[in-house]
Amino acid sequence: MNQSLLVGLVAGAAVATTVGAIGGYQMLSEPAGPAYAEVLAVEDVTRTRQTPREVCETVPVTRQAPVQDQNQILGTVAGAVVGGALGNQIGGGSGKKIATAAGAVAGGYAGKKTQERMQGNSTQTTMEQRCRTVQDSRTDVIGYDVRYRIGAEEGTVRMDRRPGERIPVRDGELVLDGSAPAG
Repeated sequence: MNQSLLVGLVAGAAVATTVGAIGGYQMLSEPAGPAYAEVLAVEDVTRTRQTPREVCETVPVTRQAPVQDQNQILGTVAGAVVGGALGNQIGGGSGKKIATAAGAVAGGYAGKKTQERMQGNSTQTTMEQRCRTVQDSRTDVIGYDVRYRIGAEEGTVRMDRRPGERIPVRDGELVLDGSAPAG
């Protein structure tokens, strides 16, 4: 046998063994199953927060003006004087005295009622600040419920970021950062 033939056979066997070993290693190290899960649906998970806020406005407020003469004495006296003076113009003798007295009584009553009505219609308008609490609503997205499929199997997972069309899979499990099972 020729020495170069022998060297060629040994070298060829070594190359064939090396190529076979590398190919076998690659077959064993390849993942069993798909490398990605297909995203079927993504639904936002939200939380609504209510935040109270005070709103103030300056508004006109109308109130009855303070009454100086609660018993309407001025109106009664003025009405009695005017009524007595008018009654005194009527009749003569003792009839004049009765007419003066009746005019004073009627005038006093009319003067009291007139002053009472005027006081009731007397108002004051001031500007006042009125405040109330309103609720502002704010809705935040706190996660995403993701429905996915790996081969023929479907599942759901909650993620903190919106996924793309695929999710990486390693050893048959989703590769997720910061996610928790949906529930």
